[in-house]
Amino acid sequence: MTDKKIIYMDNAATTAVRKEVLDTMLSYFTEHYGNPSSIHSVGRDAKRAVENARRQVAAAIGTLPQEIYFTAGGSESDNWALRSVAEMLEKKGKHIITSAVEHHAVLHTCEYMEKYHGYRITYLPVDEGGRVNPEDVKNAIAEDTVLISIMAANNEIGTLQPIAEIGKIAKAAGVLFHTDAVQAIGAIPVDVNAWGVDLLSLSAHKFHGPKGVGALYVRKGVRINNLIFGGAQERNLRAGTENLASIVGLGKAIEIAVAELPEYAARMTKLRDMLIDGILAEIPEVRLNGHHAERLPGNVNVSVRYIEGESLLMRLDLLGVEASSGSACTSGSLDPSHVLLAIGLPHEIAHGSLRLTLGIENTEEDVRYVLDVLPGVVQTLRDMSPLTQPSCIA
Repeated sequence: MTDKKIIYMDNAATTAVRKEVLDTMLSYFTEHYGNPSSIHSVGRDAKRAVENARRQVAAAIGTLPQEIYFTAGGSESDNWALRSVAEMLEKKGKHIITSAVEHHAVLHTCEYMEKYHGYRITYLPVDEGGRVNPEDVKNAIAEDTVLISIMAANNEIGTLQPIAEIGKIAKAAGVLFHTDAVQAIGAIPVDVNAWGVDLLSLSAHKFHGPKGVGALYVRKGVRINNLIFGGAQERNLRAGTENLASIVGLGKAIEIAVAELPEYAARMTKLRDMLIDGILAEIPEVRLNGHHAERLPGNVNVSVRYIEGESLLMRLDLLGVEASSGSACTSGSLDPSHVLLAIGLPHEIAHGSLRLTLGIENTEEDVRYVLDVLPGVVQTLRDMSPLTQPSCIA
């Protein structure tokens, strides 16, 4: 059996843990393994490691260590932020504003609050590039609005939202503002003060840290309630012995990601544009999804007419190209992407989507290989598809 070359272009789903990060983590499994709540020297060493990671995360997003809470990842951070603010401000009102293209960690939490706790949720539309109009946010604010939650960067189509503009609107109205920045960290500059956000979610495995660990930023003065009851961890708000090695890995990964951001963004943007230009030039009846300019450096999302996305992914996998059709969290669903429907694509075109997300391991050679094999795969699938028959084409 020969080894098949793998070209991994699904970095929006997850990234490989960097060697430097893994090396930093290893001793916290075997040598410095103490419980950070223990008062002996081994425990104190562990506590110092946790607090150092907290400082690294805070520095990466322009805030203070005491405003960082460690979690099990982005979805937990989103859930904690939305549910906590809603419960703490329930007497003020029961209205939350979000967008139609949020990650399901936000959308499903909003649906839960709507169904079981009587909240009124405004799901703002987006334009064809996937962007929220800040004026729509302003017009949606009412006397009973307690929270605005708009993601910084879309996980499927890569569109960047006008977070700083929305932050100014939220502040002027006296409404708390949360952003899901899971895809943004390590890809674009993130500054909670420049953005004007009160809460921010992030997850380590999106920027070459370990899975199962993330953080929630909560601006000083914003009250949140307990996520887990029990011990005194995370300032009495999230009980349970800390995931020490992973927290250390998160801190190291975010420190490296921010330090390398300018070089990374420039290289990813070059590869992204090379891939987009090549696909649009070589394959007819393909459209780019997401904003052309305001998009993540490494995100390419296209819809290919007359084919089904899952078949395209399987064919590419056989050729060593690992990609996706959208969010990894909904990969088992037969429904078309809610993001692609929200930007106005009909179901049959939304089903033919392909997401290629680049990372630090990718090269120009990888991009050229994809551009070499993708047109043939598309043509083979179109030749097999009944949708390409004359009677089926509008």
